[in-house]
Amino acid sequence: MTQSPTLPVAPATPVDTGLATAHDTGTAPSVAHGPAAEPTGVLARFEEQARRDPQAPAVIDGTRTWTYQDLDAAAVRVAAALGDRVRPGDLVGVCLDRSTALVVTAVALARIGAVYLPLGPRPGERRTQAVTEDLDVACLIGDPAVLPEAHRSGEHTPLPLPTDGVNAPATAVAAFAGSGSGRGTRRAPEGALYAVLTSGSTGRPKAVAVAEASLSVALDWYRAETGLAPGDRQSLLIGVAFDPHLLELWSGLTSGAALVPAPDDTRWDSHVLTDWWRDTGLTHAVAATPTIEPLLDRPWPQDLKLRHLVVGGDRMRRRPGADVTATVHNAYGPAEATVVTTTHAMRGTDPEAGDPTPPPIGTALPGVTLVVTDDEGRPVDRGQDGELRVGGHCLALGYLDPELTAERFVEHPAAGRLYRTGDRVRMNADGSLDFLGRLDDQVKISGVRIEPAEVEAAFEQDHRVRSAVVTVLRDGSGHSRLVAHVRPADGAEPATADLLAEVRAWLPEQAVPAAVRIVDGYPLDANGKVDRAALAAQAQATDPMPSRTPGTDELTDATATERLVLTSVRDLLGRPATGLGDHFTDAGGTSVVAARLLAIVERETGVRPRAHELLLSTDLRAFAALLDQRRTPRPEGA
Repeated sequence: MTQSPTLPVAPATPVDTGLATAHDTGTAPSVAHGPAAEPTGVLARFEEQARRDPQAPAVIDGTRTWTYQDLDAAAVRVAAALGDRVRPGDLVGVCLDRSTALVVTAVALARIGAVYLPLGPRPGERRTQAVTEDLDVACLIGDPAVLPEAHRSGEHTPLPLPTDGVNAPATAVAAFAGSGSGRGTRRAPEGALYAVLTSGSTGRPKAVAVAEASLSVALDWYRAETGLAPGDRQSLLIGVAFDPHLLELWSGLTSGAALVPAPDDTRWDSHVLTDWWRDTGLTHAVAATPTIEPLLDRPWPQDLKLRHLVVGGDRMRRRPGADVTATVHNAYGPAEATVVTTTHAMRGTDPEAGDPTPPPIGTALPGVTLVVTDDEGRPVDRGQDGELRVGGHCLALGYLDPELTAERFVEHPAAGRLYRTGDRVRMNADGSLDFLGRLDDQVKISGVRIEPAEVEAAFEQDHRVRSAVVTVLRDGSGHSRLVAHVRPADGAEPATADLLAEVRAWLPEQAVPAAVRIVDGYPLDANGKVDRAALAAQAQATDPMPSRTPGTDELTDATATERLVLTSVRDLLGRPATGLGDHFTDAGGTSVVAARLLAIVERETGVRPRAHELLLSTDLRAFAALLDQRRTPRPEGA
């Protein structure tokens, strides 16, 4: 994206000779550098804010306000409770949601020098178990009810974390694995501030570690670009297992602004989200692109204090309209390059406002080097497609698996250490990038990177499954969903619902397929490999819910509202056999689909249901009945 005037990027920045002469065509190579940057501190900046204005609000949690002094003292108490059981450099898995408890934990672990490993409030027992088997995790912090058995039955140290407020845990402990439960061997590299999980092709998540210095550069950019300062209010909205939440959390704490944790239903309903922005007086927000897209399809609320909105995690398909009063930053960045690598700022006053074409992902942040290469690692000419490689201060320390690090983080004789993103991009004459897709099979679902191979491996953990192949289907608007093609083990006849229930323990929500197909075998291509394109075509053409009798259609006898709900859900999910007796989430519904469905319902009926009313309805028929009840005036005296 175009940088603000305070952070200019000169497209003619000199490049290293070894990069500039790669093709000798006379055309500028696809190499660009962001402005110079020097790493600063993260924890030290928070402590400075706490000393400078201890009574300033640090977290506004519903009706409770935590000052910087309160937050600092709470972090000291938690660090003391952990005592010598958690030492500098130890990995600590954090199983908390967006809450004051999460903020206190992050500060406490930074104080200790431990490595913050966010797993989210409901990480899935088997997924968490796999992490603790691979990594040397000292303990898990969270409600014991969400932890794997080895930690539920192990030693618990109560932690003085807040248990009231938005998304607060019912109780909070540091859980140490019981005797006989071995710890993994992989430790975080020296100097790591945090580590996050990314999707892995082996079926087990991989962890990437990031240093405090790398995060500090991203935070310095954020504060300079958005003007975040004391008196402002910053969202805490992003899912905790998704690394942009670290940008939200620490940008607030290092600027003297107040963090505002978001209630869970804000991510399901765009109306609830904007109401929350308004009611809390938010001035700055970070959000996943799929969450923001529905907002751009309707008039922008004109009574918001929101000045800056950073969106990322998926391809943005259109520019904000002229009525959008906030500056919208289209951000790009893999976890391996510390949250944000490039950005493009858009304002309602821009000549391109409202353009229905995708905006660029922008120009390099301070301290970032961008190189677009061919298959041999040589820079291509500007205007040509290639793989994006990223270098500079933004780079992570690496994966906790040294072999993975050596594979993806490569040394270039002229550019130094570069991370191979696997993303296909094009660099324009001004140094900005257009995102064109993935070079491999990796896909983004609701803003989260998913390796189909990881999903396949989760299915294959089930003894009833001989093999699984996962394909990606895209609808007309470019939105993606996963379909699993499962070959059962000999003699097994698993129900698709049972298979989905099992893999939910292994996978994050976004990686659970929307449908499962039971197959006898897989089509092969000329090289003898599974023909994924043919499988995807079969899934598109056939009923993804074989348990329903072919040819039956409930639309014939349905009410008008039932027809609206059912046809909308079928279209949004791409699942023509969905029935009125299906529950929304069991049919494959996600938070992004729910937001779109609620928008359609409001537009067609004038009724504005809330996300929880959809999720708590026993099935789609019950949800339609609720809509009819809202539309039908009650008789007088009823």
